[in-house]
Amino acid sequence: MGEGMPHVTATSYTVHSEVLGGERIITVRLPPGYVEQPDTRFPVVYLLDGGPEQDFDHIAGIAQSRDMNWSFERFILVGVQSVDRRHYFAPAVDDPAPYTEALGSPPGGTEDYRRWLSEELMPMINAQFRTDGHDAVIGESLAALFVVETMLKQPTLFDDYIAVSPSMWWDGMRYGRDAADYLAEFPAEGDYRLYLTVANEGFWHREGVERLVDALRDHAPDNLRWTFVPVGDSETHGTLFHPMALDAFRTLYGTPDREYKPTALLGGSEEADSTPEEQARLDTECTLENSRPTTPEAASEGRERLYYECLLFDLGPRPREGTLGQ
Repeated sequence: MGEGMPHVTATSYTVHSEVLGGERIITVRLPPGYVEQPDTRFPVVYLLDGGPEQDFDHIAGIAQSRDMNWSFERFILVGVQSVDRRHYFAPAVDDPAPYTEALGSPPGGTEDYRRWLSEELMPMINAQFRTDGHDAVIGESLAALFVVETMLKQPTLFDDYIAVSPSMWWDGMRYGRDAADYLAEFPAEGDYRLYLTVANEGFWHREGVERLVDALRDHAPDNLRWTFVPVGDSETHGTLFHPMALDAFRTLYGTPDREYKPTALLGGSEEADSTPEEQARLDTECTLENSRPTTPEAASEGRERLYYECLLFDLGPRPREGTLGQ
């Protein structure tokens, strides 16, 4: 086969943190067009547990899939390596002893971790790369608990929160039980979004998530739009991160699409010319504002009426409830 060459998808940097008192590896994937479009700025998705040996590669693969199917917007992916995640993603508790024994690390590091993100890492990323000021954070399991706690305690840190099967059993389901109190103090300014999902979890893990959903249903302010997508019929705690990260990206950053006339080789009409109405649709640039929300199933049932119209597909599993998309 001859000599091979590395296939490079991202760049890793070793950065020092005064807050955390050590070094972390930060891995950055830039979207296509970043170099070729020097005036374009991009949103940033911060991936917790995002070290090269952790979840970075498979989430970066999802980001790269967008370059093939254009189903969501481009973004800068920043993988944040976790070191002692059971300390930094676990909120403080009144009695840490049983948690320390069970997890092998004392809880209570979340406040320091938010300081590291807000005071050191995020300013560093904004200075180094062409960011547009829109930031998201994504995490799974204990990292997703950190996502939920951050949304409740320091909501202005990010614009979008993606919590994949958060460990809502923590501290007797504290962040489900107390969610309504936190939401009562939610800032009136700004626009925020939450994507929440859970697998076939049991006991306090699922009950804690449901308590959070109850609070969102009854107390979420208008400027916090949210969606809850349970997938307990098809995913386990160990399998849902990859498919639900894809669903989250398509839900939060979905892009318009079109239905095109099939050619004769596909069984379509021999006449390839568009009608004046169809040509007018083709000549119109698709935006989120002028696109018709639909599902792939609905589009297939009315395809001939939709040729070349701007469509915003609701892809993936159906949400159970929420306000996102309304």
